[in-house]
Order: sequence, then structure tokens, then C-alpha cells
Amino acid sequence: MPRFSVIIPVHRVQAYLHECLESVLEQSFTDVELIAVDDCSPDASGAIIDEFAARDPRVRAVHLAGNVGLGRARNAGLERATGDYVIFLDSDDCLVPEALHAISDRLKKTGGPDVLVYDYVRSYWTGRTLANPVTGHLAETGPPSFTLDDRPGLLRVLHVVWNKAYRREFLVTAGFVFAPGYYEDVSWTYPVLVTAESIAVLDRVCVRYRQRRTGAITCSPGRRHFELFSQYDRVFAYLDTHPGTARWRPLVFRRMLDHFSTVFTAPDRLPRGSRAAFLRQARTYGRRYRALGATPPVRTRVRHALVRLGAHRSYRTLQFAGVLRRRLQAAARAVRHALRGLALQAHYRIQRLLPLRENDAVFCAYWGSGYRCNPAAVEAKVRELAPHVRTAWIADPAHRHTVPPATRLLTPGTAAYWTALARSKYLVNNVNFDRRLVKGRGQVFLQTQHGTPLKRMGLDLIDRPLALGDTDVRRMLANCDKWDFVLSANRHSTLVWERAFPAGYTTLEYGYPRNDVYRNATGEDVARLRESLGIPSDAVAILYAPTHRDHQRTGRHTIDLERMARMLGPGFLVLARTHHLSTIARVGDGSPRLLDVSDHPCVESLCLASDALVTDYSSLMFDYAHLDRPIVVHTGDREVYEAVRGTYFDIRDFPPGAVAGGEDELIDLFATGAWRDPRTARQRAAFRERFCPHDDGRAAERVVRHVFLGETAGTPPGERHQAPAPGPRQEPGPTATLPTGAA
Repeated sequence: MPRFSVIIPVHRVQAYLHECLESVLEQSFTDVELIAVDDCSPDASGAIIDEFAARDPRVRAVHLAGNVGLGRARNAGLERATGDYVIFLDSDDCLVPEALHAISDRLKKTGGPDVLVYDYVRSYWTGRTLANPVTGHLAETGPPSFTLDDRPGLLRVLHVVWNKAYRREFLVTAGFVFAPGYYEDVSWTYPVLVTAESIAVLDRVCVRYRQRRTGAITCSPGRRHFELFSQYDRVFAYLDTHPGTARWRPLVFRRMLDHFSTVFTAPDRLPRGSRAAFLRQARTYGRRYRALGATPPVRTRVRHALVRLGAHRSYRTLQFAGVLRRRLQAAARAVRHALRGLALQAHYRIQRLLPLRENDAVFCAYWGSGYRCNPAAVEAKVRELAPHVRTAWIADPAHRHTVPPATRLLTPGTAAYWTALARSKYLVNNVNFDRRLVKGRGQVFLQTQHGTPLKRMGLDLIDRPLALGDTDVRRMLANCDKWDFVLSANRHSTLVWERAFPAGYTTLEYGYPRNDVYRNATGEDVARLRESLGIPSDAVAILYAPTHRDHQRTGRHTIDLERMARMLGPGFLVLARTHHLSTIARVGDGSPRLLDVSDHPCVESLCLASDALVTDYSSLMFDYAHLDRPIVVHTGDREVYEAVRGTYFDIRDFPPGAVAGGEDELIDLFATGAWRDPRTARQRAAFRERFCPHDDGRAAERVVRHVFLGETAGTPPGERHQAPAPGPRQEPGPTATLPTGAA
């Protein structure tokens, strides 16, 4: 008897079926049977099922003689299920990695409930993803399992069958089966929830709910959407024949009216000319099943009243009025924004006519995203070495908490912001300020940059349109003309900056101030950072930090991090750091060996806390080399990356450590200890010699003395050392598991 029976009804989904089936079969949790029911699909779906069944004994292919619809196809799978728990999955959706492990673990912790409800994410064909708006009802608080009386809000979670795991014995004993017709989930979900004697929740995304452009029922207009009414007939018939469930009539009634409103207002469901008839029938059902006791908000009560009255024209008028009101509000906001912008620009022009404040300096990093990177290190050193300079930091409201209290806070787009840009003598940024900045006479712009370039930059992207994107080259060069000083970490960077961003600035090859911390941190600092992140003292912490892919709007990591963490075993912990320009979904929920640190405000702290770095083409490798800790480069998509973005040299020819061409090879490097052998140490030493010539912890001091204090004679290099690595730990090698096929 398997732990799970995953039932997948299949009809006209050949384009999505491979991904769906693989999402189940490639789960790390393997105690599962997959029952794929071919609902007499006219495309190649049936053949695809047979192919999977031929190569994996866990797959059972069921072919129905005729098309019976989604509900009855599920029934056919349910009749053949033998697992402890039943999971339904639509054939165009997918389980996320490690979903079955998380579901199984939660079932054990909650004592084997009748139903486990878990989370999902909507995945649109445009690449956009949208979280469940009522995910708060899935919070794992309170008793491990409960009844619906304890959490009636679960009735607000999307009434679908595929966001739950059901104890099969419970389904069989209660005699639950699916009804025919559209919206069959309705007449299943409500009876199941009100009947279950024990329910549990899992606050983890387990399903990727695909929102197709065409082909889905919810975007296919037709009269069959009227079948929604008969599904609610079945729900209320169930409540009538099971007296213990009668108390749920008011809430189900309210949900029914909400559902009617959703279908009525959807632009792509009801055919032309049928909306009045739909609302008239909704009126009949509103009167037939009216139940008092659930009091919604005023706006919802108005909408429900119009549904119960069948007021087609009134409802449409109210809907139109709502749309018109929102558009008028948007237009008014746009006008106010434009007028405010004009007033601020007039204010800025006036401020530019006034004298400079010789001892004022304005700092910013990554377009206002907090106190970070080289500008932060320079600002701190200015307050230490040049206390007469008054510093201000530009930060969006969401990042205000990162700015130290000793520096003045500026919010972008305010009058104080434009005053500071007009009157401050020193302007410091690692990208660029607002394009409307006009550098006045006497102002000094320090461009700190934010990494040693491995990937091509600036004018070197002219012949790479995917990477260049919508960059206005003339505007880019106009911004470069505002720079007075540009920081460089090494000779390689100096040559790249002066070619990729040609302008009349002076290059300061002083090293990057943000890397000073790697020389000045103590062993106590490292231990404190590891403790704050929850890294066990005996674990090897691997920081995974990939770069951005210009050719991807959304996507997944090039490494299956869940699999990597699982294969390496408990001796390792993977810290996943998504690039700030990427929209890759978060990872690691529920996994004790995988931690998503993408929201951590300081990447330098993550580097100090880790034992090794895994990256691809990110400039972080040049910074991490200052620590003299192992670096592993993963080049699994090198050909694509080189074609789209390109690099200044082949990292495989001059690596900072071990190089892995694929995921299995990467796992093997850690499992065998090759990630830190003598050969990689020699490679790292050569890499540091070339790219870290100024790693003495005094880069910020050199910058401040030159730019702010006018000491151009130079600062003698200091003693070169690095922050202590995490303390000795028990070797994790014997606990690691080699992947199948690894070298």
C-alpha cells in the first residue's frame, strides 16, 4: 500500500502533460502511485501516459472508452486507488519540488487527519505568479488538527479538489464521489470539509496552478457554465440529508452568492446574451437556499442583494460605475502626480541657483534599496574620518530601517531629496541617480560600481540585444559624463570600465570598500552571524548566489537546490540567495537543510557566515575570494549565457576553485571533498593574486582620503589577512549521498 495515490484526469493537455507527470515522479518522496486517467482524449495524451507507464512501474494508465468529464474521470481513478492518502492533480498543473515530502511530514505531525489543506500559487502564461490571497487561513498555529468549527475561514480558501490530501478510508466510508458537469469541485469540497472530523493545514506552496491563455474551462465561454447551479443543488441536498451539517448553510449560501457574482462578472465565461438569464436563475437560487446568519461587509451585501433580486441591469450599472470610479481615481492620481512633479522640478531648478553646501554628501545604492554595498562602506568611513561632512542617505520607505541613525534619511521624490541633489557637494552611488539630475559646478560624483565585471557591460553589449534590452545608450553615456571618480577593484576592472563606460572621469583603483569587512571581521563576528542565521555549529554552510539571466523574465534556479540539499545530507546547509533583479520563486520552505536568504539585507554577512560559495557568473566570486574560502563555479548553461550576455574571459580557464559543468558534478564535488582539495586552493590563490590586489581592509579609507579630504598622495597598503573561517567541525563527508550517475 503506497503512502499516496496521485490521481490525474487527462483530456487534451498534451502540451502540459509531460511536466505534470514528471513533477510527481521526480519528487524525492517516492512512496507513491500515479493513476493517470485518459478521458478519451483526442490528442496524444493517452500515448504520453502509456510512455510513462512503460518506464515507471508507479504509473497506472487508465483509458476510458468514452469522454465522461473531469468528475467521473476522477471517480475512475479513485476506484483504483490503494494509497493511504489520495491527492488529486489537474493535468496542466504541477507539484512543486519536495511537496510530497512536506505533505507526508505534516500528516505525521498532525496525527493523520481526514483532510490536509495546503497552499498553491497561480502561474500565468505571461510569466507572472500570484500568491493565494487568503493564505492566512493556512497558518500552522493552534492544535495540530481540528474541525471546521475551529477554522470556518477554510471555506474561503479556493473550493478546488487539488489543494488537499484526503485520507482514503475517510472518503470510502463517507461515500464521496464526484458529480458530473462543470464546477464539480463545488459539490465535493463543501461536503468533504463539513464532514471531516479532523482537518490540518500546511502553510507551504505545494501546487503550481497554471493559468492557461486558452483551453481551460474558466476561459472557455458557453452555456455549460449554467451547470454551476446544479452543483449547488447537490451541496444543499447534502446539507439537508446530514442534519449535523445544517449549521453551515449560512456560510455556504454566502459562498454560493460570491461564486455566482464571480461567474457573472467574468468576461470570458458566459456567452453573449446569456447574462440576464444567468442572473435570473441566480435569483431563484438566492430565494431557494437563503439562509441567515452570515453577515458580510456592506459592499458584499449590496452585491448579494442584487444577485438575489436578479437585477441584471442594476448589477451591470453598479459594475460599470465601479469601473468608472476606479478610472477617474486613477486619472486624478495621475494629474496630481504630474502637478507634483512639475512643482518639484521647479523647486529643483531654484535650488540649483543657490550656493553649494560644501560639507554635504548624498549617498544611495541600488536605486534606493537600502544601506548597502560600496556607498554604505564609504559613508561609514566618512563619518569616521571626516566628521565635518554631513551625510544623507536616499532610501525607499521599505528600506528605511537599514539606514543608521547617524545619517540623515531622504525619501526619493520629495522636496528634501531634490534639495540635497542640488545643493550637496558630494554625490555617491553604485548605479546612477535620477536621470533628471544636472550636476552643478563644484559637485563631485563618485561612482563606486558594484562588482568586478565578468559578464559584459555598457558599450560591450551593443551587439547583444537581449542583454542590452531597452537601454538608451545615449542616456547611459550622458550619465557617465556626470561621473568624476570611478572606483575599481583591480586592473581588470579598470580596463573594462574605461572601455565600457568611456567618459572623462578619474579611475581610483583602490579596491572595493564593501570588501573591507572581510579583513576586519573577527571570529566572534563570524560566530554571531552564523547563530543569527540559524546555522548549526557542525554544518558546512554553502552560499548559493547565481547572477541574473537577461534572457529570462521568470524561471527556476539552474540547480535543483532541494535535491542538492537532500543528496548532500545533514552535514550541509544550503543558503539560497536570489539575485535582486530576478523573479525566481522562493525555495526551501519546510526543508531543514535549505534556507532562502534572498531577503537578507547584507550579502557580506552571508559570505562571512558561510563556508563556501557556489555561483555561476556573478561578480560575488571576486568579493568572496577575499575570504580565501572555497568557491565552486557552476557553468551548466554556459553556452546560452555566453550567447546572450557574454563574459570577458572564460571562467573555466582561470577559475577561483572547482568548476562543475552540471548538477550531478556539483553535488559530487561536495560529497567527495574535492571542493576544498589542494588543487582548488592553488587555483584560489592565483585568482586572488590577480583580482584582489588591494585586499587590506583599507579601501574605504583610501577613497575618503582622496575624494573627501583631498589627500592624493595615497594611503600605504595595510597588512593583508582575512576574517577567520568558521571554527572546526566534524567532517560531513561520510553522511553525503552520491547522486545516481555522478562521477
